[in-house]
Amino acid sequence: MPTISIETIIAAPIERCFDLARSVEAHVETSHFTDERVVAPGRLSGLLDLNDTISFEAVHLGIRQRLTARIVEMERPIRFVDEQVRGAFAALRHLHEFSGVAGGTLMRDTITWKSPLGPLGGFVDRLLLRRYLTSFLRRKQALLKKLAEFPC
Repeated sequence: MPTISIETIIAAPIERCFDLARSVEAHVETSHFTDERVVAPGRLSGLLDLNDTISFEAVHLGIRQRLTARIVEMERPIRFVDEQVRGAFAALRHLHEFSGVAGGTLMRDTITWKSPLGPLGGFVDRLLLRRYLTSFLRRKQALLKKLAEFPC
């Protein structure tokens, strides 16, 4: 299965970064460029915790899509994992990791996925999806970094 991993150094405490990454409101704010919104079923606000589900609608690659994920692992403030329960992928796993470094926190997002449609899905992975998901994650991380470093 394809995997991408993106790292960002954030000048903020690990606990703040961890909680922002699992905040429903921060997730929506850092995904505004996809017209993302939280929808039922699942948690609609607050901090995600172990076994919580959350659903989003957003426009990706010009198509409005819905994804429901469940938090399947939680080790505050080091890591948490969400996995797709329902959505466009055959499978999707998102590992969020945090570690303290000099001056702040190293945040790492690792996404592993399996596209639908067998060989055709693999072709789309190589042609488009890897680049799109990498860009999406980098943009989200940059916005989360701003939230963590410059709280309102």
